[in-house]
Amino acid sequence: MFGTYLRRELVGRRKQTIIIAIGMALAIALVIIVNSVAAGVKTAQASVLESVYGVGTDITVSQAAEAPTEGGGPGQNFDFGSGDGSTSDGTTTVNQSRLEAARGTSTFDATALGTITDVANVEAAAATLSLTNTTFTGELPDFSQAQGSGGTAGVPGDDTTGANPPQGGPDGAGGSSFGVDSFTVLGLDPSGDAVGPLSAVTLSDGRSLAADDAGTDVAVLDASYATEAGIATGDTIDIAGTTFSVVGTVTASGADATTASNVYIPLDVAQTLAGLDGQVSDVYVQAASSTDITQVQTDIETALPDATVSTQEDLASTVSGSLASASTLVSNLGTWLSLIVLAAAFLIAILFTISGVTRRTREFGTLKAIGWSNRRIVGQVAGESVVQSLIGGAVGVAVGLVGILVVNLAAPTLSAAATTSAGGGLGGPGGAAGMPSDAAAGAAGGFGGAPGAAAATTTDIVLQAPVTGWIIVIAVGIAILGGLLAGAIGGWRASRLRPAEALRSVA
Repeated sequence: MFGTYLRRELVGRRKQTIIIAIGMALAIALVIIVNSVAAGVKTAQASVLESVYGVGTDITVSQAAEAPTEGGGPGQNFDFGSGDGSTSDGTTTVNQSRLEAARGTSTFDATALGTITDVANVEAAAATLSLTNTTFTGELPDFSQAQGSGGTAGVPGDDTTGANPPQGGPDGAGGSSFGVDSFTVLGLDPSGDAVGPLSAVTLSDGRSLAADDAGTDVAVLDASYATEAGIATGDTIDIAGTTFSVVGTVTASGADATTASNVYIPLDVAQTLAGLDGQVSDVYVQAASSTDITQVQTDIETALPDATVSTQEDLASTVSGSLASASTLVSNLGTWLSLIVLAAAFLIAILFTISGVTRRTREFGTLKAIGWSNRRIVGQVAGESVVQSLIGGAVGVAVGLVGILVVNLAAPTLSAAATTSAGGGLGGPGGAAGMPSDAAAGAAGGFGGAPGAAAATTTDIVLQAPVTGWIIVIAVGIAILGGLLAGAIGGWRASRLRPAEALRSVA
């Protein structure tokens, strides 16, 4: 009997079935697409963060930089004595390099790594030291030639006290030329590759740092920076006046981006050259499981009250650019639009079910007169409504999958910049070395000025919307829920009809 009535309703009331199915299909398709795009945006954000903080990094530990005291702010001063530099053909050349903690960061005792490692459910931890190498070069005339060529300066009656104008210099006419270049340097434990920035890179050429590189002057370069600087594996690079052998180059995994730093060197060497023995700037932590992250964060904050402990959710707020805009759009507009359309679909299903019950007053009254129970009538109406909603759900799943396919075929490219604490120093005309000009603007301060903002690693990511089984399950569940809700309300109304009403309708 149930099947007979069901076929009759679906065929006989085709318009109602189509309207309910379309409404439910649109709602479910929108829910599927929004959830899939949201998952794609979340994956893209994780990819950006991995290029900076490393694969598997659940928590980062750092220390906020202290505000400089009055008159004690850091400056970019390069002092040269009268005997510094070398003079040739009337031109004096001066050169000085400085390796110091990245501007805007603060270092803390490396013993914090042991404290963090002792926290329960910490799977792995690695410490790094973010530094900036700044090099000042200049060419200026030999001012010793500016002394008088005859007589004694200041002696009365001596008319030979005039000084000769300076000669030489880069232009041969007494001119001067100065340049400032900088690049970021990251000191890390060569043996700690399980977590941290180097866990998120792909070897492009040569080799990566190895455990036996500790204490040696070897370096691995970001491939983009190496190309820009014209440095290849086997070449050398000067860091703080020390010559390092370049043993390899790396690129960011899975994204068109630069890695966390321009240059990577062993941690102990970085500490020595920067005069920061026993100091680190960041600790990267991997929890034993995702359920342990909150507990690990809380325990680290308790053990290191002066430290800043950030999780991946906290780090996601540092992602800016069109990817951040897409995330906001999906989180706000997409979610609310899905809820509104879903509510509208449910309302349409309920109204049409109630309208159908009203038109079937004679039918339900007669069924009650011949002995149908209220429970049987409610089950009949609810069953019909669920089937109509499932038809809409099936169509909605198909439309949603087609929508996801369109998004993936379109492959929109989103830009993102993950702000890090590794601020650069002074860049050339295009900004800090190894960074795009927009990123360098935040990374580099002016000559002799206050510290710049944190550096930004710019990334272009192709958005891909994944299809997961739980999205389909949710879609089917929504369809069933909508059908049950509409059927329950319509069935309740039908169960309240009395046989007498049917008889009056017949009369």
